[in-house]
Amino acid sequence: MSNVPPQPGGSDPQKPMESRTPESMSDTPREVNSRDLMGGEREIVIRHGTDAYRLSVTRSGKLILRK
Repeated sequence: MSNVPPQPGGSDPQKPMESRTPESMSDTPREVNSRDLMGGEREIVIRHGTDAYRLSVTRSGKLILRK
């Protein structure tokens, strides 16, 4: 995931959201393909501050986010 190019408007996808300035945040959310996000895995852990969330792909191909 380190090969993600900078977003228009100067947003750096590697920079945590809480450290981005309002000027660098775009009105248009960044779009990420779930296949790219999951990287071939059935479950990943997403860190948000001190919290951990699990994003899973079900057998039927749906996404589930759990805390």
